[in-house]
Amino acid sequence: GAEVVFSVDCTKLKEHFLPGKREFDRIYFNFPHCGRKAGVVKNRQLLAGFFHSCAEVLAQDGEVHVALCNGQGGTPADQPRREWHNSWQIVAVAAGAGFILSDVHPFKAETIHGYKCTGYRSQDKSFCVEGALNHIFTRSTAPLCFSPVSCQTQLGNQKVSFQVPQVLVDKINRGFLEVNSSHPVRTIKEKLSAGLSQAFPLQNISSCLPLLHQGHPSGVCHSNIFWTTLSPGEAPSTEKMSQGLADTLLCSHFGQDTDENVQEAIPKQFYLRPSLLPHARAIIKTRTFSPGTLQVLSGPVFRKCRITPHSMPAFHEMLVVLAVSRGTENSCVQMLVDNMKTTMNSLHQGVSGIKPSISLQEATSFGAELGDFAAFERQLGEIQHFLSVGTDTDPSGCCVGVIRTAPDELKSHELVVVSASLNLDLLAMLLCGISDWRMLWTSDSRFLRQFPEGELRLFKSFSLYPPSYVHDVSFWLPGREEFDEVAFHTLARRVSGEMVVSIQLRDDFQQPGTGRRSLCYRVTFQACDRALGSREAAELQLHLRQEIQQQLGVTLR
Repeated sequence: GAEVVFSVDCTKLKEHFLPGKREFDRIYFNFPHCGRKAGVVKNRQLLAGFFHSCAEVLAQDGEVHVALCNGQGGTPADQPRREWHNSWQIVAVAAGAGFILSDVHPFKAETIHGYKCTGYRSQDKSFCVEGALNHIFTRSTAPLCFSPVSCQTQLGNQKVSFQVPQVLVDKINRGFLEVNSSHPVRTIKEKLSAGLSQAFPLQNISSCLPLLHQGHPSGVCHSNIFWTTLSPGEAPSTEKMSQGLADTLLCSHFGQDTDENVQEAIPKQFYLRPSLLPHARAIIKTRTFSPGTLQVLSGPVFRKCRITPHSMPAFHEMLVVLAVSRGTENSCVQMLVDNMKTTMNSLHQGVSGIKPSISLQEATSFGAELGDFAAFERQLGEIQHFLSVGTDTDPSGCCVGVIRTAPDELKSHELVVVSASLNLDLLAMLLCGISDWRMLWTSDSRFLRQFPEGELRLFKSFSLYPPSYVHDVSFWLPGREEFDEVAFHTLARRVSGEMVVSIQLRDDFQQPGTGRRSLCYRVTFQACDRALGSREAAELQLHLRQEIQQQLGVTLR
């Protein structure tokens, strides 16, 4: 009962089927080959034409199955694996047509009734299919269009709109912590809160925390801050600003409020909150809390940072604050840590699937290995304990939280305030086996479908072996001042739409005589959730070079 069509050109599928018959759920191509002794380049071209043709006739949720002999694909699934240049580079070729590799498994001819492997070098004889693999491709989500976005928030006692930095456009107002969300960061936050409530009375005060602060954050490196401007016509009135200035100042400074800080706050400079700690300190200063009750704040925070596997320009922070009687703070801190350890172990045990063992560790000293999260937290004040999660592959662990006591000026004769800050995104990665933080922010519905509401599972990536593209960029610095690497990394994030996964300094050269300094960086482009082809990566590199010259004032080499 099936229709069989002959003499079909696999690179022009649309021409062989009427418009009403073009929505195929599956397209199979078993062992494609140009014929005779065609080299790898010609066969890549064949696959490129085939995938572009599939994009015109495949249903939105359809699949493309391509079977290749062992080693041809060039992926880690091939055993043994050929050198990249000697393979068909199937994942990169498919990416050029908007497809991602979603599954790969052994090709078993014996399971297909009536199938026979013939056509060895265009002859009617079989060829070896031992170790052959079936590659299953699906459509990628379309590249995001980062148009300018304004966002509304509370500033003092007035609502204002501000321009969202382009690098954060897809990370503002995502609602991951909302009541109807099934995102793993919310599940972890809710389960941690439930665990803490077993030991302490608990109160959530996360509603209406402003995204925007005004002034100059003392103690924090300004290159780590996302500065922004209010939308045209949105500048707060002088009267309303003076009414709300006291409240704003409480949320604007990380250190002690002095007259000098007040003067610095008067210029209308605005920045996205890098931490929830100022909100907690505002609560402490106004004494609007009950001693012995755990206050829980949560929400997204924003920090400029270098590009590393665990460094995030946006993540969800959970901050718990506890006021205790003076002299009992050490025992309360230990109770807090023990409770978190117990809850973390319970969360880990509840994750379905085979997973690496993890452990919540407590440290009193800071090391570089604890990562950028801990490094930034140190800028916010003295830390008593670092909380890190160790795994089988990384026993030393990754810092996911810190515990500190409030500064002396916020203490009273009777009470000491203890706070614990946790990076929920890092916890979600470690608990659910998510190797790339960008996956937490994907717009692809296949991510959230793996996490039913209230349940944590081991994540299975729907984009396997994404290709990476390496480009170098070299430039002369404009003067003798130190180069701002954080600004460079942030620029690369913005230009590429978070497609840059690594920036490494390859050479630092100073010209004899003139003293001019030149830097050379190696930039690696790679997507985690969508197709990224070599042509698009090359265009991103070209755009990055132009923006580096315009925005950072360097001279390209």
